[in-house]
Amino acid sequence: MHCLILMNGKSMWNTDKEHKFPTFQDIVSAREILNGSIRKTPLHRSNTFSKIIGANIFLKLESFQRTGSFKVRGAFVKINMLSMEQRKHGVIAASAGNHAQGVAYAASNKNIPCTIVMPQNASPAKVAATKSYGAKVVLRGSDYDECWIGAQEMAKEEGRAIIPAFDDPQVISGQGTIGLELLEDLPDLDEIYIPIGGGGLAAGVAIAIKSKKPSVKIIGVESKAFPAMKQSLEKRSLQNIKSGYTIADGISVKSPGKLTYEIARKYIDDVTVIDDSSIVKTMFLLMERGKIVIEPAGAASLAYLLSNGHPNKNKNVVSLLSGGNVDMYLLGQVVAKGLMQMGRMLKIFIQLADKPGALKTVVDGIAEHSVNIVEVEHDRLSSNIPAGTAGVYLSLEMENEKHAERLIEFLKIKGIHFRVVS
Repeated sequence: MHCLILMNGKSMWNTDKEHKFPTFQDIVSAREILNGSIRKTPLHRSNTFSKIIGANIFLKLESFQRTGSFKVRGAFVKINMLSMEQRKHGVIAASAGNHAQGVAYAASNKNIPCTIVMPQNASPAKVAATKSYGAKVVLRGSDYDECWIGAQEMAKEEGRAIIPAFDDPQVISGQGTIGLELLEDLPDLDEIYIPIGGGGLAAGVAIAIKSKKPSVKIIGVESKAFPAMKQSLEKRSLQNIKSGYTIADGISVKSPGKLTYEIARKYIDDVTVIDDSSIVKTMFLLMERGKIVIEPAGAASLAYLLSNGHPNKNKNVVSLLSGGNVDMYLLGQVVAKGLMQMGRMLKIFIQLADKPGALKTVVDGIAEHSVNIVEVEHDRLSSNIPAGTAGVYLSLEMENEKHAERLIEFLKIKGIHFRVVS
């Protein structure tokens, strides 16, 4: 059994091998460690998403946490438990971004040297944010799993303590403190939807919640490209996803942890998957309707609910929004693609006679339909444009899909040669 013993103001974590799972008391002890060092994040009932989904939807906003993600909770607890000797040699971690910032922040708080191994394609914004907390960043490998191998090798070479991203009892206990906050703020909760990558967040929250309210359903949500936990639970053994791509890099993990998998088997009711298109739409809606910026992995749980709805309007359902660290360039794409998915942005290609006034006639007709032209690209020289004609790409902003349908019908009636690009 793991328990926290306070001795002269210092914390010590004892381990009984017969009980490898963190306990509810471990999570309570982890909260004592975190007290004053992290934020208790808001739980917000969303009228907008409740109406769309069909249940009482509450958003747990871990995007408002220090470093912009839940990861700082587990990292802080783990680093707090290190011996003085371990602290002298420093810590190392592997991460695509959020765990990196959490470890860097916690290490800086304790004045401990810190190295973070990140993928070579990591977001420049996340690399810069990690460095801003004083960490040394080493770019190695193409994904989390390759970074993890590199971090283990460097830890042996340099004598540093590894801070795991998810498969560790103390890290899981730190993440589980979210569950304690949910029990306090919404005692009559019925279901919780949680993003799953390695599984540390879902494992910790599930232990905290199920220990006090076994009736609460815990549903994990993975990327469709990396359904590692779902496949592992279905096949009753750890599975490894060979390849995949998702914008939700925070949950693009090829295999869950051994410990998190065992906890999931015992405590998690179901694991579902969601695709990138649904995540993009959800991020867009969160920004426009909720005025909240959430990263792709953080939006996965709400994306599943928005895509599938809920059959019971009386249920109190929590969607855990796990982080808000999103690259600004990606955010621009999300806005554009979100507008297109909502039928509020239409890009068309028009072929016209290359003579004065040809484009004006089309533009005037578009204006009469109260459509805003966002961007115009004129092309005379491409090989697919016949001589004597010109191609024009128009990006158009409109109210909704019906508005777009009316415009398309107008173009057809006028005999204008066009095609919808997106």
